[in-house]
Amino acid sequence: MEKLSGYAFVAAMLSTVLATIAYVLYAVSGLRAARLQTAGMPTTTGTLGWVSGPRTAAIGRYATMLSWLALFALGAGLVFRAIATGHGPFQNMYEFSLAFAFGVLVAYMYFERKYHQRILALIAMPVALAMMAYASTIPSTIEPLVPALQNNLLLTVHVAVAIVAYGSFAIAFGAALLYSIQPDGGRWGLPKPQVLDEIGYRAVVVGYPFLTLTIILGAVWANTAWGTYWSWDPKETASLVTWLIYGAYLHARVVRGWRGQRAAWLLIMGFAAVLFTYFGNLFFGGLHSYSGLK
Repeated sequence: MEKLSGYAFVAAMLSTVLATIAYVLYAVSGLRAARLQTAGMPTTTGTLGWVSGPRTAAIGRYATMLSWLALFALGAGLVFRAIATGHGPFQNMYEFSLAFAFGVLVAYMYFERKYHQRILALIAMPVALAMMAYASTIPSTIEPLVPALQNNLLLTVHVAVAIVAYGSFAIAFGAALLYSIQPDGGRWGLPKPQVLDEIGYRAVVVGYPFLTLTIILGAVWANTAWGTYWSWDPKETASLVTWLIYGAYLHARVVRGWRGQRAAWLLIMGFAAVLFTYFGNLFFGGLHSYSGLK
């Protein structure tokens, strides 16, 4: 099963690379079609929009199929790994990196299906690919669980809700980044700013309750493993800061009516905090230093 997991991981990574290339071609094809249309039609604004002709639509469908293939291959890899180890993907950074990538792919496919905005893949796919590439550089050896991790069900649920939160926040980050890079004179074929703003908000609405549950379950686990619900461990503290940033975003959006660039900067800051939470224990140690890395 361990070998099957490795083969599935390679298939998922290859599919993600091909999907990323296909999404780039989709974006370029749409812009080219828009440029040709603009050249042949009178215009008063000169703004370059988005045209989805037959060629562009076909490339988009192939990109989506490759994304589904990557999602299923990575999901199969996680299942094979769980069968081989007897537990969920929480033993080390290799396993959780694959779970993180899986969460990003799941969230992306959901939002692509809901909003029909394949351009989000220009950010989401590289994030998932980066997590898989990182996983390929670190040890994947299956070893006995350390005592702190010997709570299979609780930790499996803890990781499951965390990857839903992180995957959703990756989509919010993608929407915010695409919003921020739009030039004043045109949209480069990107979704309308209002659509990106709405996607970012909806992604946080999905992810924030799961992040809250992640912190609560983590506290319950900490009390079981270490005898205290909260110890201001670097990873715990970073998780709290991340939770506060996204909470501030929701408060600013719902209560203060924040939209546009200010809200986008909060989402970008929030995902930076997610990455710091994820990688922080590698640099600052603490109770979560069981990643398998030296």
